[in-house]
Amino acid sequence: MAAGSWLEKTVGEIAGSIERAVFTEEHARKRGWLQGLDPRAKLGMFLAVVLAVGLSNSLPVLVAVYVLLLAAAAASRTPFDFFIKRVWLGIPLFAGVVIVPSLFLGQPPYLFREQVGPIAVAVSIPAIWGALVFIARVGVSVSLAVLLVLTTPWADLLKSLQALRVPPVFVLVLSMTYRYIFLFLHTLNGMLESRRSRVVGRTGGGEQRAWIVSGMGYLMNRSFQMSSDVYSSMLARGFGGQVRSYTAFRMAARDWVALGGALVLAVAAVGATHLAVPR
Repeated sequence: MAAGSWLEKTVGEIAGSIERAVFTEEHARKRGWLQGLDPRAKLGMFLAVVLAVGLSNSLPVLVAVYVLLLAAAAASRTPFDFFIKRVWLGIPLFAGVVIVPSLFLGQPPYLFREQVGPIAVAVSIPAIWGALVFIARVGVSVSLAVLLVLTTPWADLLKSLQALRVPPVFVLVLSMTYRYIFLFLHTLNGMLESRRSRVVGRTGGGEQRAWIVSGMGYLMNRSFQMSSDVYSSMLARGFGGQVRSYTAFRMAARDWVALGGALVLAVAAVGATHLAVPR
């Protein structure tokens, strides 16, 4: 039952995190620098910097952008330990799956090279540098996305997507997914807890797999039923196919200054990358 207990604890923590992110929005309600900007300006700023980070192959440039990002997080009163842990605890695991094989496919000079039977095992210095650049690029991009979500109420973020002419269907699906996924996590957590309270002794692998398959079928059926019920309720309340918000946006001078500064930063990062990389 140790695996079931671990799964139950993990699902419960994920559900709690999503619920807090959706309903409390404690960091988005603080009086910070990013919280005071227009959501449309913030979205444009973050998109410009993310694009520049994706085009950058220079590790010093990526580090400099990340330092500025940390300064923006501090000015927005985002707790450093919460912000850094939320980003960097998962990146080494997921990025490592992609990066580790590439370490053995680089060109000379080699950090070490050993002959193991008929196979030569070598790790090159350019491959290590490329792996560091990749991890830094992923880390900065994820940090930008996390900071945007932490400092912007979800409804305002969705409305800013509409201002960028994002298709209404995409906005609607994103809104429904973000708000209702934790309900299914709570359902799964309740199923695990119910099973644990009714099982006495060890169960065989076949029985456990059968329970997992039946649980997946139940959750899928529950999701279809809930989607139909929610859509019927929306239609009964006058839903016309577009997500609406009562918040009125107005771009002020500081919003234009912040957006212009982000664009300058993005152009400077891309330019510095091309100057740093020899042709």
